Amino acid sequence: MTTKKKPRVYITRKLPDAVETRMRELFDAELNIDDTPRSAAELVAAMQYADVLVPTVTDRIDAALIEQAGPQLKLITSFSNGVDHIDIDAAARKGITVTNTPNVLTEDTADMTMALILALPRRLAEGARVLTDKPGEWAGWSPTWMLGRRLFGKRIGIVGMGRIGTAVARRAKAFGLSIHYHNRKRVSPATEDELEATYWDSLDQMLARVDFVSVNCPSTPATYHLVSARRLALLQPTSYVINTARGDIIDEAALIKILREGKIAGAGLDVFENEPAVNPKLIKLAHEGKVVLLPHMSSATIEGRIEMGDKVIINIRAFIDGHRPPNRVLPGR
Repeated sequence: MTTKKKPRVYITRKLPDAVETRMRELFDAELNIDDTPRSAAELVAAMQYADVLVPTVTDRIDAALIEQAGPQLKLITSFSNGVDHIDIDAAARKGITVTNTPNVLTEDTADMTMALILALPRRLAEGARVLTDKPGEWAGWSPTWMLGRRLFGKRIGIVGMGRIGTAVARRAKAFGLSIHYHNRKRVSPATEDELEATYWDSLDQMLARVDFVSVNCPSTPATYHLVSARRLALLQPTSYVINTARGDIIDEAALIKILREGKIAGAGLDVFENEPAVNPKLIKLAHEGKVVLLPHMSSATIEGRIEMGDKVIINIRAFIDGHRPPNRVLPGR
């Protein structure tokens, strides 16, 4: 009896030990133990011998790379929910199937979004720095010191009412926020009733009326700079912007300008337009207490990463067994 040859699986970044161990058991898996990001040349070299590529959001798998892939590469199974880093159409032309790991990070991302919504008006980051940056200088409680703004009774406008946007809305409603949203289409009447949500067909009209703007839509050509300079100018001077989706959905330069001019109250960002580079002007604004910045960590939970790995493994096993992977991403997305 012959043993079926294991597929060669190239993993571009360090994954949780439990995921890597299972991959080594099931596949001829090449790991990235030191988690050094792979260069374009290294990715091309791997794509010329691997049967399966497992990239992450930090790996840009564009048409030029895909064109150089060897004929044996038939599956790119991304360790990510978003797939804006992969040219899906180019992969389809090459006969390569692409999958992702959806429906795993919803609650984790919504939690962090809510954390930023809380941190901004209540000045959590500023307060923490008082104790850590200048120990011993805090004089004690004062009735007019570190005054923030109340969440209860305010309005939140959610841009993109998919799974994550809806999860954010549920959390925000529990804190007494009134839910407003803009989406390509309305959510179900049952969801609107549950959340007591107000739908806005016009994003412009919604932005002008809310106290918090939470960006939760995917990054696509249609959403590039969706929150543009013109739209940012519609916001109230007491409003806050939160982005845990993708950096290029907001015109970052325009956001910096409006923050520096004091035309909005603040911003909470977990993603950046040119990450991992962070604009030095944003760092300066953070020191001034006008923004809260996080290093793209809204989905970073142990449970979430392991579930993502499980989905990657399921997609690979389904594909090599001759079945359609459950999380296939279709071209033309």
